[in-house]
Amino acid sequence: MDLGGKIKQMRNQLGLTQEELADRCELTKGYISQLENNLNSPSIATLTDILSALGSNLSEFFQNEKEEKVVFNKEEFIEKDADGVVWNWLIPNAQKNMMEPVLVELTEQASTSGDIPHEGEEFGFVLEGKIEILLGNKRYSCKKGEAFYYSASKPHSIINKGRGNAKFLWVSTPPNF
Repeated sequence: MDLGGKIKQMRNQLGLTQEELADRCELTKGYISQLENNLNSPSIATLTDILSALGSNLSEFFQNEKEEKVVFNKEEFIEKDADGVVWNWLIPNAQKNMMEPVLVELTEQASTSGDIPHEGEEFGFVLEGKIEILLGNKRYSCKKGEAFYYSASKPHSIINKGRGNAKFLWVSTPPNF
């Protein structure tokens, strides 16, 4: 762990100079400088004083923050091909998240299996072709460049009603794909 770098980052976030931090802790500016450059190591008591002056404590300071993964590439997608439907889960392990985006491709006249009513909402954006959304006993047409959004409280499925393949981004919250 870069102890000095982390202290410097915290100090800078608060807009404090080394001298201001040193004054708050009854230390010298030189000591703070050496500490931030990892040329000196503080005692537990001194580190506690410095962290207190920076509005933190030992527990927060040493807490290991795991960096959140933000970008996912094609190699990480999970693909399943079944009965004319290609499912691409775009975010690995998305079922633990609040929403689950899936890229779906339907061959001509193929359809997703009917979903039973469940809690949540679903959104989609058609990238290619023309689809029909069956929601309860109603049907809705949606083509390339259009979006759909509905409560998942009724039985629902999607059918490719165009010529050629249809492709759409489908997002469910909470995840249920």
